[in-house]
Amino acid sequence: MENYADEQLLESYLNGEKEALDLLIKRYLKPIFGFVFSYIKNSEDAEEITQDAFFKAWKNLKKFDKEKSFKTWLFSIAKNTALDFLKKKKPLLFSAIEKDEKENSIIGEIPEPSPLPDEILNRADLTSELNLAMDKLSPKYREVIFLYYKEQFNFREISELLNEPLDTIKSRHRRAIIDLREILDAPKEEG
Repeated sequence: MENYADEQLLESYLNGEKEALDLLIKRYLKPIFGFVFSYIKNSEDAEEITQDAFFKAWKNLKKFDKEKSFKTWLFSIAKNTALDFLKKKKPLLFSAIEKDEKENSIIGEIPEPSPLPDEILNRADLTSELNLAMDKLSPKYREVIFLYYKEQFNFREISELLNEPLDTIKSRHRRAIIDLREILDAPKEEG
């Protein structure tokens, strides 16, 4: 059952197989948490919002339109739950929120078999530099980059999730890449 597509697992759950829902939750728990964390920047709140998003999805599973992507639907619920949380809380600028634990960084490392120590240091420096650069992007650009590269959404799925035209999403992606290059190429301040 672990190799089932999302829609097959959903159908199995609706037909009475409780294990199917557990597999869906297991499949999306970390990606949803990471996505929510990209908005909230606080692990405890992100955990609570992630749980809330899964609860909302569970309550509405029977209403899910099977013609749509389950992944996009679930991420949409998580996004709306995170935005509702931010609206209730006093507004914060994304760039003013401090970066939390490294495991929640937006751009992760690709593991290789036994890298050399200098490769490990270089990779850690690059990851840190990319995360700092990502924090300088506008939230709309950062969101598209996160969904595309971290969560493996295609542009059409991002368009559906964010309820924005496809060309707008492609434009934001291009602009984000240009901005990231400019940020990374800018002279470093002496500290």
